[in-house]
Amino acid sequence: MILYVDLLNPFWWIATAIICFKVFALGDAVFRREDAYRAADKKTKGFWVIILALALVCDLVFGANPVTGLLTLAGLVAAIVYVVDVRPAIKLLTDGRGRGGRSNQGPYGPW
Repeated sequence: MILYVDLLNPFWWIATAIICFKVFALGDAVFRREDAYRAADKKTKGFWVIILALALVCDLVFGANPVTGLLTLAGLVAAIVYVVDVRPAIKLLTDGRGRGGRSNQGPYGPW
């Protein structure tokens, strides 16, 4: 069977979750504005897109091995850094939207 998946194997679920997390991080990095990265004093958009794309491609080509795969773990660390550090800083500057826009701020704070 070509597409055999062992659904009872917990490592398959972990590898799938890692790949989905990397897809989310890459998709988010692609759709954010370039100037927001500079305004947040983070690396450039191109840097993050290339790093996250390489991490995802390595997992898709060589297989995501969450136990012994050094490339998988390095890519996961890059994706975690993006989601935990870069993404909140950019969202703060763009009002939670990738394109910027109207803020939900009233005269005494958010509403």
